[in-house]
Amino acid sequence: MATVDVLGWDKKKVGSVDLDASVFGIDVKEEILQTVVRWQLACRRQGTHKAKTRAEVSGGGKKPFKQKGTGNARQGSTRSPLMPGGGITFGPVPRDYSYVLPKKVRRLGLRTALSKLQKEGRLFVVDSMTSADGKTKELAGKLKKFGLEKAVLVDAAATDGFTRAARNLAKFRYYGVEGVNVYDLLKYDNAVITKDSVAKLIERCGERK
Repeated sequence: MATVDVLGWDKKKVGSVDLDASVFGIDVKEEILQTVVRWQLACRRQGTHKAKTRAEVSGGGKKPFKQKGTGNARQGSTRSPLMPGGGITFGPVPRDYSYVLPKKVRRLGLRTALSKLQKEGRLFVVDSMTSADGKTKELAGKLKKFGLEKAVLVDAAATDGFTRAARNLAKFRYYGVEGVNVYDLLKYDNAVITKDSVAKLIERCGERK
């Protein structure tokens, strides 16, 4: 178990907290991260791609030209895949790309991502995340003072004021513990978590005994 500093938004120490080694200090296996990220991205795909077959394109009731004497190959319909504007053979159809990934692999992926950030010094614990008026400018100033350009911000539970302040910041994502995911932890380089969220993160992705 590692003890880390709890920081204020001025990056000065205001306390300390213990991070469970089973969640924030495990060995980093890149293949686990890849497995979970691929699953996340597959589940996000809309799968709405569609090409029309010869039964769905318009036209085709009349034979395009006479059977003999033209020198061309015989054709019976303008909807044939061989004709310009005809249907598509074996084209894409709507489908669901999502699949099931075992819960223990998903939890392991979160523990691995958090451990990776902790080992590389890109995981920070702050005392709290509050925004009374929900102003983006105020939060942007805090983050700049903290020295962050991209980060995932994690609170024990998302609040309306902080959500309003963070949603217009393109390089930051704000979640309650339930919204934390491997893809965003890796994409946004850093993670800032509150002291209160540590226990809930351990409860969410810790090993089940």
